[in-house]
Amino acid sequence: MCSRFLGPCCLLSLQAWVSGELARAWGNEEFGQFVPPKELCLAAEQHDIGWLLWEQAPTLNPETGYPYRFTELPTQVHIDIWTGAKQLAMPWGRYVTLFVSLHGTGLYERYRSWQKNPESRRIVQEFLNSEYAFQEQLIATLNNDAHYVPYVTPEVIKRNQKLVATWDALSLILCQNVSGEQQVEQVPTADGETVLTLTHVNDDPHQMIVSPWPFQESEVTLVYEGRLLRETFTDEMAMQEALRRDRGLTLTTILKPE
Repeated sequence: MCSRFLGPCCLLSLQAWVSGELARAWGNEEFGQFVPPKELCLAAEQHDIGWLLWEQAPTLNPETGYPYRFTELPTQVHIDIWTGAKQLAMPWGRYVTLFVSLHGTGLYERYRSWQKNPESRRIVQEFLNSEYAFQEQLIATLNNDAHYVPYVTPEVIKRNQKLVATWDALSLILCQNVSGEQQVEQVPTADGETVLTLTHVNDDPHQMIVSPWPFQESEVTLVYEGRLLRETFTDEMAMQEALRRDRGLTLTTILKPE
């Protein structure tokens, strides 16, 4: 998910597209492969599918004059978005839907600022309980499908969930164009986990060094789109109209080994 429709900056769904690109390029002797490859790449690409409807008409943060960051939205709005994600994902298949749901619950499990507010705790816990039950049902149906049985063991699910989280974290760093050294922790390898470090090449925002190198090829080129808001807004409808008029901007990021 992208922090601003500002620019340029990718939309939420386009950030997920970057995750899919990373997934398709992923894997080597040190980092291993993943299964099932097609379904997990699609899950990475669609992990933010619940945000599609919201970003058709994003709401204005009056304090900044830009659309709300995903971290600024009220808890109930977040929950509504993630609750609807599984229905939108289901046409892509049960395995994809499982990891869209797991990604949503994983975010609330890792980032627990919602626990500070009693009402937020209630809302999030109800969401988690509902999603956990849904995930159990999906896993049960997949366990009854001979094709998917090898891919729904606890070990495979845990590793694949961490991979989707890794690609999400990497795409956030790339889409937000953050400065300085960045790290992504708990990245699955062939026989354990590691920490990825990302640094810009000569302060070029479109070239980054990734260490250790997790990809198949010696260089990875990512192509995606952004939106450019040239001003801040006090009127939400005017901001939404400006976003609709904008035709986007193609961006390229090149990843290289150390």
